[in-house]
Amino acid sequence: MNDDHPVLVAAERARAASYGLAVATREQKDRALHGMAAALETHRDTILAANADDVARAEEGGTPANIVDRLRLTPERLAGMADGLRDVAGLPDPVGEVVRGSTLANGLELRQVRVPFGVVGMIYEARPNVTADAAGICLKSGNAVLLRGSSSARSSNAAIVEALREAVVAAGLEADVVQLVPGDSHESVKVLMRARGLVDVLIPRGGAGLIRSVVEESTVPVIETGVGNCHVYVDAGADLDKALAIVVNAKTHRTSVCNAAESLLVHADVAEEFLPRVVPALQEAGVTIHGDAAFTAYADVVEVTEEDDATEYLSLDISARVVPSLDAAVDHIRLWSSQHSDAIVTDDLTAARRFTAAVDSAAVLVNASTRFTDGGEFGFGAEIGISTQKLHARGPMGLPEMTSTKYVVTGDGHIR
Repeated sequence: MNDDHPVLVAAERARAASYGLAVATREQKDRALHGMAAALETHRDTILAANADDVARAEEGGTPANIVDRLRLTPERLAGMADGLRDVAGLPDPVGEVVRGSTLANGLELRQVRVPFGVVGMIYEARPNVTADAAGICLKSGNAVLLRGSSSARSSNAAIVEALREAVVAAGLEADVVQLVPGDSHESVKVLMRARGLVDVLIPRGGAGLIRSVVEESTVPVIETGVGNCHVYVDAGADLDKALAIVVNAKTHRTSVCNAAESLLVHADVAEEFLPRVVPALQEAGVTIHGDAAFTAYADVVEVTEEDDATEYLSLDISARVVPSLDAAVDHIRLWSSQHSDAIVTDDLTAARRFTAAVDSAAVLVNASTRFTDGGEFGFGAEIGISTQKLHARGPMGLPEMTSTKYVVTGDGHIR
């Protein structure tokens, strides 16, 4: 690989900048975060104009509406990005936190403390809000960040990063702790994925194809964020009023996000009562139901297929089936879930406990919408992604998940 490649040069600058950031005080980092939030507001018109160019280009290119929605910034969304940075500033600094400690029998003092990864690479699609979220979380956790958004958001991301870097410098930190990865080609992504030794970890956020490509092609370690084929199971012991509200919210509150419900399972014992309520409620909200024979008996719905069972729609579509038992629902979820977020609606405590034990997902919800699987909703502040893997981090990743640990051993002339 050419050592002069622009991506490697950016990674080398990030590595150098990460050393100073690793020892920055909380006061320095929080000052930078508040400055970054103010910079988004100061440069609002420039950022929104850049985003309008991206949105227009996407619409002219026939980009699906749900992807355009992810791409679009509004004054309200931009204000939310700024508020997210201020929220991160208000969170405890994870760097230096003692995870565990003890004094050994020989008198050595042992402490396991949180430390930054160093350099984090973010590869993500569309959503320019990720640019600010990732920069803020990485900075607070002491990591330099290399941001590789999709070409569809290049104008938005460039304007956002320019504003953020200006604020970082004003706070006394090096600008290169926040950088856009140079280039729009797939080659630049490949170079980033193979910059082992310069980049400590990669985090992909986007569709299944992007995530699979990063996981399979990277030599840099990857924290895998997953797609969201999320299920809501209405149990025999469900309060059907609660179930109706949860299903409609999980499906329609915002369809283009990974914690939106894509599949509905209904226990046969309540199907006769629940289906005549849930089918029209979903259809009135504009949802196309891909249902089995039980659903087609109540309305004109699309016949469900196994392809539907496997699909993360990110649109006003939902697959729907009636199941004979809780165990059948669990079997279906084990087969088709992406292990992101799956929910049960039930007042039966035994059923709830069995479901939460048997369903192996990053978040398992009881009598709550899947839309709650979110770092902000969990009280973590802004999140950098939702991990569906099992090593290092699982579920919404906030500040602690953006650190590793090291052992600090203190003696008094000890020798072995």
